[in-house]
Amino acid sequence: MSEEQANEFDVVIIGAGPGGYVCAIRAAQLGMRVACIDKRGAPGGTCLNIGCIPSKALLHASEVYSELEHAGDMGIKLGSVKLDLNAMMTYKQEGIDGNTKGVEFLLKKNKVDEIRGAATITAADTVDVELLDGGKRQLKAKHIIIATGSEVSPLPGLEVDEDMIVSSTGALELKKVPKHLLVVGAGVIGLELGSVWKRLGAEVTVVEYLDRVTPGVDAELAKQFERVLKKQGLNFKLGFKVTGADIQKSGVKVTIRKSDDSGKDETISCDRVLVATGRRPHTQGLGLDAVGVKLDERGRVHTDGHFATNVKGIYAIGDVIAGPMLAHKAEEEGVALAELLAGKPGHVDYNLVPGVIYTAPEVAWVGKSEEELKADGVTYKVGKFPFMANGRAKVNRVTDGFVKILADKETDLVLGVHIIGPQAGELIAEMAVAMEFSASSEDIARTCHAHPTLSEAVKEAALAVEERALHM
Repeated sequence: MSEEQANEFDVVIIGAGPGGYVCAIRAAQLGMRVACIDKRGAPGGTCLNIGCIPSKALLHASEVYSELEHAGDMGIKLGSVKLDLNAMMTYKQEGIDGNTKGVEFLLKKNKVDEIRGAATITAADTVDVELLDGGKRQLKAKHIIIATGSEVSPLPGLEVDEDMIVSSTGALELKKVPKHLLVVGAGVIGLELGSVWKRLGAEVTVVEYLDRVTPGVDAELAKQFERVLKKQGLNFKLGFKVTGADIQKSGVKVTIRKSDDSGKDETISCDRVLVATGRRPHTQGLGLDAVGVKLDERGRVHTDGHFATNVKGIYAIGDVIAGPMLAHKAEEEGVALAELLAGKPGHVDYNLVPGVIYTAPEVAWVGKSEEELKADGVTYKVGKFPFMANGRAKVNRVTDGFVKILADKETDLVLGVHIIGPQAGELIAEMAVAMEFSASSEDIARTCHAHPTLSEAVKEAALAVEERALHM
């Protein structure tokens, strides 16, 4: 193969995160010649390197630590449980390395040309790459796919230095447990990482601009979630905004004020501040302006219903386009786009993209919330079942939370499912499958669930839609 041929591809993907690498694999499976470029030293994007995987490692490790502290309640007698944070961070890194090496293997197995470097789109069929190990490479492509993900959104007045004031990246690398961690933002990232450090011994205070936690989550679920977190010891300042921060030798003094500017300023002294106020699409430095790719009002790449930008031959998926910034959403889009490019009917049902918060208990949902159904004027029925009444949850002493199923009042079609409780992130998969096949609440209620399992709470919630739950 000549040098010119070596740089000619059917598909060039910029970004090797969950959307990019999955798209690359699927396109290769469909017979296309594929290159996948990433400027990080390892594939996997934010998710595998500084996001989903390391945060779940610390969530799991901190949960085990907390459980061991209370193991005596189950008749397991231990000496004092001690934390070795350095060893825990090593455990986390081993998980990252194992996953990124797995992605490297999959790309190689599927004959994807993995290129490490910074990419710039210079024409609708051309990508220039500044290679990490030096030198340059120019690639020609029939199709270019932007899959560069997202980055931490800055918050005016709180400049992240990844030391005293940290983003989610810095919060995964703290060298010691803070005495007092102030979390700015009561969304998924803030509450997950706040939970980690609370379990490891920190006092945690969460400041949220709105008057509730987890904006966008079903209101009843969010209210219960807040109660559970308060019971675990997290402190909340809801309806407050941060107006400034003063870094001192002893820590950080943060000034907050009511979101509506009423009342006096308050000061909170803490060791570290975690800024967790959201993420923004990563579109800088790609040459999009030069080739004329349009962005929307929120800085996302504008695409049609088939992931195409306004420039023929250039596409985008994942966090850089509209929709929830979720790894599994990006994966589904990557597969769908690869199949569309191969002439197949690729499709993503955005109503059935589940969301999960990996705290303990977990929070998970799929479909519509009650607030959305009310806004749409849809009449619906509600079936709820508490984990307190589930045999497996009782014996495992994980009884916080409930399952809630929303079904159309006339047709009984399941419209939304919301769970807070043990293994909610696993339980929601059953409901996503059921909704994909247009299940009614009766379909779920008449499906035999093994006993004793947590999934029986799902069946009981389905029975409760018709007010015939058996164990409540």
